[in-house]
Amino acid sequence: MKYKDIKRAKFLSRPNRFIAHIDVEGRTEICHVKNTGRCRELLIPGADIVIQEVKHPKRKTNYDLIAVYKGHKLINIDSQVPNKVFHEWLSKSELFQDIGFIKPEFRYGSSRLDFYMESGLRKVLVEVKGVTLEEKGVALFPDAPTDRGIKHLNHLCQALEQGYEAYLFFIIQMKDVLYFAPNHKTHPAFGQALIKAQEQGVKILALDCQVEADSIQARKWVEVRMG
Repeated sequence: MKYKDIKRAKFLSRPNRFIAHIDVEGRTEICHVKNTGRCRELLIPGADIVIQEVKHPKRKTNYDLIAVYKGHKLINIDSQVPNKVFHEWLSKSELFQDIGFIKPEFRYGSSRLDFYMESGLRKVLVEVKGVTLEEKGVALFPDAPTDRGIKHLNHLCQALEQGYEAYLFFIIQMKDVLYFAPNHKTHPAFGQALIKAQEQGVKILALDCQVEADSIQARKWVEVRMG
């Protein structure tokens, strides 16, 4: 996926989860943050960031915050991008071949799962989660408690009983991590639900990404460790 009209800037502060104050070419501006998660280890005063200029008469800001440098590592924090990355990756994947039908935002029970696909006789449900938290080389999810995530896992387990294949893909929005693990410390219940889902047959997979200032794409498989 490519971005247009990219600029470098400095992060100053985040008065609420939707906006940030940034320094662009010596000017203080208000920027929309495209991630409502905490991102506390990333959005620290003085951090180098990547923004996209998006001018529209109905917008309150002219910029979107796309990515943050953590040392030399560039981490994409755009919460809308994991589904797009996964969709682009599908066309190159050997895991799902001859896909005859694909529907994003598929309603299953009281959830909207990210994708429903048909490949021959296979009926596949896929939920996608973006990962922006990294500690000591380990990619972790979630960075805040997510009851919605547990609900999605429970529905994927129910779908197995009805003959669907069920997948949960973690799109790690950076590269060069050691492995992926559930963030038991932040949300033990999600970690337990993930282990239970795997035991019941939900396939838990993780892909890292090649992240540039103006692009992001899936790169390679990352080991998933539940412990």
